[in-house]
Amino acid sequence: MKYLLDTDHISFLQRHNCQEFKILIQRMSQVPMTDFALSIVSFHEQTLGSHNLINRAKTNKDVIRGYNLLSEILKGFAVAPVLTFDAKATLIFEQMREQKIQVATMDLRIGCIAIANNLILLTRNSKDFKKIPNLITEDWTIN
Repeated sequence: MKYLLDTDHISFLQRHNCQEFKILIQRMSQVPMTDFALSIVSFHEQTLGSHNLINRAKTNKDVIRGYNLLSEILKGFAVAPVLTFDAKATLIFEQMREQKIQVATMDLRIGCIAIANNLILLTRNSKDFKKIPNLITEDWTIN
C-alpha cells in the first residue's frame, strides 16, 4: 500500500458525477488498486453522516435515501483494505496532542493512521493536514 484516501476523496468516488470524480478515477487508474487503503475513521465519519441523514428524515423517501447511502458506504469499504486506529497510530496521535497540533480529532486520527503505515494521504484538505508533522499529502482531484 502507498496511499490512504481521506474521507473527502472517498466521497468523490461515491458521487460518480462530478469533475473531481473524473480526475480522481483517472489518476487512480494509473496505479494498482492494491496501493490504496481506507481508514476506519473515514468509515466512522461516513456512517455518522448517513446516521444523521436518517435521523433528520422527514419523509419515507429521505429515510430510504439515508439507508441507501449507508448501504453504499458498506459496499465501498468492503472492497478495499480498511486500516484501524491501532496502538501505533494512537501513540502518534497522543504525541501530536502533546505538541498541541491544532487539527480536528477525526482528521488527526486519519493523519496518524497514514503516518503509522507510511502512506501518502490523498486529501483536498491540505490546509489542516499540513499542520501534522511528517504527514505527506496529495490532492488527486485537481489537474
